[in-house]
Amino acid sequence: MRFDLITIFPDFFRGPLDYGIVRRAREAKLIEIAVHDLREFTHDRHRTVDDRPFGGGEGMVMKPEPIFEAVESLFGSVGDTKALETARQGEEKTAVVLLSASGKLFSQQMARRFAQCDRIILICGRYEGVDERVAEHLASDEISIGDFVLSGGELAAAMVLDAVTRLIPGALGNEDSAENESFSVSYEHGFEDIPCTDATHASAGASGILECPHYTRPQNFRGWEVPEVLVGGNHEGVRRWRERTAFEKTQRNRPDLLASGKHRAQTKISGDD
Repeated sequence: MRFDLITIFPDFFRGPLDYGIVRRAREAKLIEIAVHDLREFTHDRHRTVDDRPFGGGEGMVMKPEPIFEAVESLFGSVGDTKALETARQGEEKTAVVLLSASGKLFSQQMARRFAQCDRIILICGRYEGVDERVAEHLASDEISIGDFVLSGGELAAAMVLDAVTRLIPGALGNEDSAENESFSVSYEHGFEDIPCTDATHASAGASGILECPHYTRPQNFRGWEVPEVLVGGNHEGVRRWRERTAFEKTQRNRPDLLASGKHRAQTKISGDD
């Protein structure tokens, strides 16, 4: 299996990947790991990977262009979305994973699914999040490792890599080990997986609802427009759009956060402005 890690801090992985089961799996040629510097896919002298979000707000959001180009370079289709889609269809056992606090919770069941892949591309988020078009049009999976705050997706990516590597035949030495450890046993007996940990920011924090989608420049990226309400200057419209889309994304990715009924009153939120 091959892992491709896309990050603005490539040196981060020099430590976590050089020890234990991951190191042994690499030495045994069971896995191959390549780390890619996201800044190598920028085109300005400052090697910019982030920008302010449309609609205003605190912090910076990671731009779509360098992330798309980094992933596309792995498929030999830089700048060609259709070629990327064709290449991905030809590699059905490839997962493109965005580490995001707004993603679905990572579990042992998910690790087992990833372990069936031939290739996993892990995109490490940073700052206040990633342009939503990466999640919508590039990633096959958007995952979180828990409801708490980390500075970036690098630690989360290392955890996913480790969890998946353990499930590759031969990585542990004893094939029964992975079947009898935590989460595997409870899952097989029908209990819920308990999530381990999360990637980029506090979008799912104390409010119990995920953060709204973010967009940054360019306004039109490969035909995918930023929602009109975010560029129209109507602050009340932006606020209502963010409330509605935050609820919709929570309902889609983390319905468990809504199960208590705390946000049930938000199920009927006004339509598009």
